[in-house]
Amino acid sequence: MTQQQLNEITNAVIDLSRTIGTWMKSQKTSELTAEIKTENNLVTYVDKESERRFVEGLKQIVPQAGFVAEEGTGERNIDGLNWVIDPLDGTTNFVHSVPVWCTSIALADKNKAIVGVIYDPNREEMFHASLGNGAHLNGDKIQVSNIDKLGASLLATGFPYDDFGREEQYLRLFQELMHSTRGMRRLGSAALDMAWTACGRFEGFYEYGLNPWDVAAGAIIVEEAGGRVTEFNDGDNPIFGKDVNCTNGQIHEALKAIITKYFI
Repeated sequence: MTQQQLNEITNAVIDLSRTIGTWMKSQKTSELTAEIKTENNLVTYVDKESERRFVEGLKQIVPQAGFVAEEGTGERNIDGLNWVIDPLDGTTNFVHSVPVWCTSIALADKNKAIVGVIYDPNREEMFHASLGNGAHLNGDKIQVSNIDKLGASLLATGFPYDDFGREEQYLRLFQELMHSTRGMRRLGSAALDMAWTACGRFEGFYEYGLNPWDVAAGAIIVEEAGGRVTEFNDGDNPIFGKDVNCTNGQIHEALKAIITKYFI
């Protein structure tokens, strides 16, 4: 696709994300009305309805693309373009009225995202990027921070909610990073962790046990903002892998060196 075509697709996804995100913000739900997919993993009617609306709208933007969606709507196109959809990243926050959640939409060509849009309706912040066109927040170009020392870095991470097989390693890693960084934060939304890394609020984000819809949009936004996104072991398929090391690039190797002490 040409850069103009990518821009047109991105703008259409921005409009769709804003419309659906605004509707989501108007909805109210609670723990009592949520379903449990797996242990500590909630889903609400807002997740399902917003995904339905996204799929319906995205079909009009790139009709030939398949779907990789959190709630299972649509079919994946194995060899070509796919929309990678997280209709509500941060469902537990949403259910508890914690205003830290977003929509996350990416268009991927095989294993590589070429368009990414993350919308935070609570702050009315629209992060977006497309391949070769840079990364933007509400239309203004953004870039990662230039901090090059891990000790001066603010990091984000996520806590596992149903995969405790590597709990001991995770806690030991977390403890070491508590002592070797400026501080640690946990928002409860991987997509926002990555978007905030792209605009320089965080220097890095790491997490294991993720899914494609958690990281696809964030990956291209960070990379187009000048950052770096890999798997823990430097693998080049973080979207369809199971862990992600996402940084401003400056601290990537330093963070990787500590992560790989505990996760090989």
